[in-house]
This record gives sequence, structure tokens and C-alpha cells, in this order.
Amino acid sequence: MLTCEKSISTQAIQLKCVESKIENRRLHYGRFVVSPFKRGQASTVGIAMRRASPEEVRGTSITCARFNGVVHEYSTIRGIKETIHDVSVNLKEVAPKSDSNDVKEAILSVTGPKEVTVGDISFPPSVEAVDDLQHIVTITQPISVNIELKIEKDCGYRIEKLDAYKKGEFPVDAVFMPVRNVNYSVHLFGNGKATREILLTEIWTNGSPTPDEAISEASEKLIDLSSPFLHVKREDVSCLGGDRSFSASMKLSSQLHDVNELGKKLSEDTFIDQLKLPARAFNCLKKAEIHTIADLLNYSREDLSKIKSFGQKSVNQVSKALWEHFAIELPKNEVHVN
Repeated sequence: MLTCEKSISTQAIQLKCVESKIENRRLHYGRFVVSPFKRGQASTVGIAMRRASPEEVRGTSITCARFNGVVHEYSTIRGIKETIHDVSVNLKEVAPKSDSNDVKEAILSVTGPKEVTVGDISFPPSVEAVDDLQHIVTITQPISVNIELKIEKDCGYRIEKLDAYKKGEFPVDAVFMPVRNVNYSVHLFGNGKATREILLTEIWTNGSPTPDEAISEASEKLIDLSSPFLHVKREDVSCLGGDRSFSASMKLSSQLHDVNELGKKLSEDTFIDQLKLPARAFNCLKKAEIHTIADLLNYSREDLSKIKSFGQKSVNQVSKALWEHFAIELPKNEVHVN
């Protein structure tokens, strides 16, 4: 266990890493104390950091694997224990760390028999693996295996369609989310008007960014996202008189409509993982090929209740999560039949 002594101050508020440890190669833990806050401020910051850390911190992932001479993902190759699908799943768990925003390529070229790990992949200079011992494939015969890999850096999830790729290329459902979990708690100290709050934040990452790197990047993203509000001018919100007022109002109404439509589209393109559903409801939706909010909005409450093993309790959970996260309601009429 390592105790960090690094501290960062912003005016009177200070951040200090009080604990940092590596639970395993792909699970790093950090605990941070931020204080002092006025009453109510710690929760504001804690909620923002908990949302921004998993969703805004960028991660690196393998997004495509090319196997020469392979027809489909469930193909088997003589001399290899796993199917192509199993290999793709193992590649999805690889946690690369990249200093570049560009698309990179890596090569896995090995001759068996051998248990192939991440350490056998030849990464470009700007990319390294967090865990060299992670299993990829088992070669049981003296054959050569060559796999070309594409590596990208992004946020969130990415699910690709197989028909968009060439023969022998297989997309890897990439998870660009190096932050595994974030917790926060608020503690009071002092009495009366002198009462202040302490924010305690815990963060777990896959090691590609360390916890302190992740919390720093999340903070920068929050600042960038809120920066437009720093430049609001009076004329941007003041009311105008006469015909000019009507014209300006119509223009503003049109702009707001466009913004609302854009916001709705962005929400619909979001994956259902962001709803933070219980495992039972989430797994049932996935089995029903419901991956995004747009997919979900093709189902009414009645439609969802017809999904196998999806009870009324799960319907209520989905409806509540959809409203709380995106202010969207499920269609009231039956629109889709399973």
C-alpha cells in the first residue's frame, strides 16, 4: 500500500490523495480528500465527479481484429483451442495505455504450441499494455497465428455492425471506460456557522490511467463543459421590444427547437448502459437486442412486459431510469411486437 503526499490547492480548498494501492494489474484504487467546503458544496462536487469520471475520462481499447482466412466469428482454427469469438472477447478485456489520439495498429504473431498473452502483442511505441499476463489464446499445435489489431482512444462504449467490415475483419465491442467505479461521501466538521464539509472520493481504474490521472482529467472535462456559462452577456438574455422582440423570439424558438431535437437525438444514440439498470433488467434488454435508447423507445410498457423474464417491476425500473437520466417517457401505445 502506498500513501500519496501530493496535494493540490485551489484558493482555500485543497485536494489530497490519502491512499493509493494496486489491487491487481487491472484494478487500481485511490482515495482523495477535498476540503473545506461550505454546506451543500461537497455534494455538488461529489455528484459531478461521480458522473464525469466514468463517462468523460477517455480510455484506449482494441476495436478491430483481422484474422486471415477466417470466414465468420464462430469459426474454429485447427491448432487453436478457442473460437474466433472467444479470442475477440479476450481482446476486449485488454487494457492498453496510449499517449496518442490517433488510430494505432498492433500485431500478434506467434508460433505454437504456446499460451499466448498480451505480452506477445507487438504494440507501437506510443502504446503499452497494463497487464502483460492477460490470456488471449491457446495454441495447441506447431502452427503460426497472425492477428492484426486496431487500437483507438475514445469515451464510453462502441458496438459495431459486422457487415461494415471486410472479410476476415471482426469488430471488438470496445469499452473506452477505464474508470471502473466511483464513490463519494460527505462529512461535517466544526460547529454552528463555522461548520464545513469534507468530500471523500474513492475511485477505481483499470490502470491505464491511475486514479489521480483519472480524477484530474474528469475535473478538466467538467471545467470545459461549464466554460460557456462564464461568457454569458446581458444582451444574450435581455428582452427586446416591438416587432424586433417578436422576430428575436421566433428566431430563439427555432434555435431552441433545433437544440431540443439535437439533444433528443444524442440521448437516443446513447447505450442503455447509461440507465444504470439492475442486472436482471439490463440482461433481458440485451437478449432482446435492445442496445440503445433509440431501440428502447420502439417499445411501450406493454411491449416490454412481453419480453421473456421481464416483469412489471423491471418495466417500472426502466421507465423510472429513462425519465431520471434523460427526461424521456416510454411510448404509451403498443408500438412493437416481440
